[in-house]
Amino acid sequence: MHGMRLLTVFALSSLLVAAVGVAGVGIFPPTCERIECAEFDVIAEGDGYEIRRYNSAVWMSTSLIDDISLVNATRTGFLQLFDYIQGKNKYGETIEMTGPVMSQISPSDGPFCKSSFVVSFYVPKKNQANPPPAEGLHVQKWQSKFLAVRQFGGFVSDDTIGQQADALLSSLTGSNWASAIDPSEAYAVAQYNSPFEFSGRVNEVWITLDLHASAM
Repeated sequence: MHGMRLLTVFALSSLLVAAVGVAGVGIFPPTCERIECAEFDVIAEGDGYEIRRYNSAVWMSTSLIDDISLVNATRTGFLQLFDYIQGKNKYGETIEMTGPVMSQISPSDGPFCKSSFVVSFYVPKKNQANPPPAEGLHVQKWQSKFLAVRQFGGFVSDDTIGQQADALLSSLTGSNWASAIDPSEAYAVAQYNSPFEFSGRVNEVWITLDLHASAM
């Protein structure tokens, strides 16, 4: 019953239009005081962005979802992942909720064309050595990954996410990090809050940096 209620609220919340909120960096997601979140080190900060290093993060990811809407694709992927952590996996194992939910985006060539999305759930440390497999899902294992990050509040919407990504790219322009942007990597949106939390929401735009090929 609780699961059905959560799914219903998630579907309804995607219809809400909320303010984007103040953007920047340095906000600790309140959700991470209650659930396990992907760990990282901040190695630098700039005007409106920070540079993070993620070490050995493991994610359970959907296959490609083609859609014109990030919100719709994230909802579709989240429902698959919610079933997964509720025990719909080959081990029948229930897994703790974590943060953030990550949506990787490969943008389309035009405004009316479908983009490709991969939605991922951060695997808790206790499950990372042997994540339960499941049909339609695959594991992503990060070794050492560097990201440029911009934070923003409110509910993620299709109208604002492109603006947030452009703002992050703009803030990196002229910095020492600009040459490290990896054009082969899709950018991502990280959401830390459950869909029925209406205040204190923290979201992030992530752009991958290839610092192994660039001087730090």
